[in-house]
Amino acid sequence: MTMQQIISALQVSSVADIVNLFAALFIFVVGAGFIVVVVLYVIDRTQTKHAIRRNYPVIGRLRYVAEDLGKYFRQYFFADDRAELPFNRAQRAWVYRAAKGVDTTVPFGSTRALANVGTKIFVNCPFPQLGDDETPPKEITVGPYCRSPYSTDKFFHISGMSYGAISKPAVQALSRGAKRAGIWMNTGEGALSPFHTEGGADIVFQIGTAKYGVRNDDGSLDDKKLRKVAERDQVKMFEIKLSQGAKPGKGGILPGEKVSKEIAKIRSIKVGQDSISPNRHPEINSIGELLDFIAHVREVTGKPTGIKMVLGAYGWLAGFCEEINRRGIESAPDFITLDSADGGTGAAPQPLIDYVGLQIQESLPTLVDALLVHGLRDRIKVISSGKLTTPSGVAWALCAGADFVTSARGFMFALGCIQALQCNTNECPSGVATHKKHLQRGLVATDKAERVYRYATTMHKEVGTVAHSCGVDDPRMLKRHHCRIMGANSRTIGLHEMYPPGGSFAPAAEKPDTLTDGSGMAAQ
Repeated sequence: MTMQQIISALQVSSVADIVNLFAALFIFVVGAGFIVVVVLYVIDRTQTKHAIRRNYPVIGRLRYVAEDLGKYFRQYFFADDRAELPFNRAQRAWVYRAAKGVDTTVPFGSTRALANVGTKIFVNCPFPQLGDDETPPKEITVGPYCRSPYSTDKFFHISGMSYGAISKPAVQALSRGAKRAGIWMNTGEGALSPFHTEGGADIVFQIGTAKYGVRNDDGSLDDKKLRKVAERDQVKMFEIKLSQGAKPGKGGILPGEKVSKEIAKIRSIKVGQDSISPNRHPEINSIGELLDFIAHVREVTGKPTGIKMVLGAYGWLAGFCEEINRRGIESAPDFITLDSADGGTGAAPQPLIDYVGLQIQESLPTLVDALLVHGLRDRIKVISSGKLTTPSGVAWALCAGADFVTSARGFMFALGCIQALQCNTNECPSGVATHKKHLQRGLVATDKAERVYRYATTMHKEVGTVAHSCGVDDPRMLKRHHCRIMGANSRTIGLHEMYPPGGSFAPAAEKPDTLTDGSGMAAQ
């Protein structure tokens, strides 16, 4: 036998072996699959908890697969551009384009149903600003009675997202992007991590009800730890969280599967155990105790100190303002961050996320009016939060009386969030809200930091476009008469008519149009 014949025989033999191997594997897989189906059939047929699986064994299990995949397919194939909640495709698409730095214009006409009740319409001026007339926003100072006041000319910032609720690369990207954009970054209630500070951004340190990062073993405030945090020059302000949009009246919830060794160390809690914050600060059970706590934190830190809350019952606001005026305006919180009761970035009980608290559309004018009537609007800066991810929402908040707007989920979209609704499971496919390394791998902090910067920059630019169209130089000069809301009769009503300055807080003898709106100008 020649060498060529030997090689040919070996080749034939190897091909035959490969074919035989694949045939055996195929038979094994089919056999194993058959056995699995039989086992599942017996289990489903004999179990008593699930009627669908009992009546339709094996096939009934596909219901759960379809239910889980439904949220992914809906947003791409079945829901139209304006239908999906909590954020529709049009809203997400604008954020994605802004963050990527691509064209944010749209063709042919609006896909928005402009006649729907509640639609916001901004009233353009007959003689809008020329390009040469555009001016940057004016600087605002927070905390004039502090040892270290804070000033910024930016009006759009990053809301509270703790390291724990979101991932390490997400925090890193936000920190770097915020620094470049010149905006602040709120730590959320999960304490200050090294990743918050590594980008060099201004920091707002949030003190949650569990006081992570500044707590004693019994959960009380540790002044020594608080002072140490305040010594960092990057930390510009302190925010005492009373409640948040996802769960008003309930403390923060971080599922145990997201409590890694590193997070446990930063928060001073146990690895793998659910991190459940108290429903309120034990030290704060009245208006007087709230003002005392604010004063204490401000004295220890020397920096602007405010509160974050969701407004529900609002009768107490009058007593709150009256007590401030009785003590002196220096006793007031330096700012109030108002969150909307329609969700957030973390886990929350559905009854709270769906039914408790007021939405920002009602609560923001209500809060501003209370401050106006009691002469505190200039003293207390108002920060609006809650689903304000696009220029229209931010411009509306400025019209309603906010000094600043913060967003969490908007910046999550900028990081690559696809609204997979997996924030509470540690299975976030985009790497934003997970601590699994293989999922975090997709979120490259250096790349996403650039998107954070572009999103913030584009937001400032396009809110400015709305302001200039309305005839004002500075977006903060937008007032309620610049915005109208569509009513049930397909006619709009001015925001200043829906919520006249002073509103229900104005004394009967007081004319609302004599009140100031915080800018020193008479509200119209």
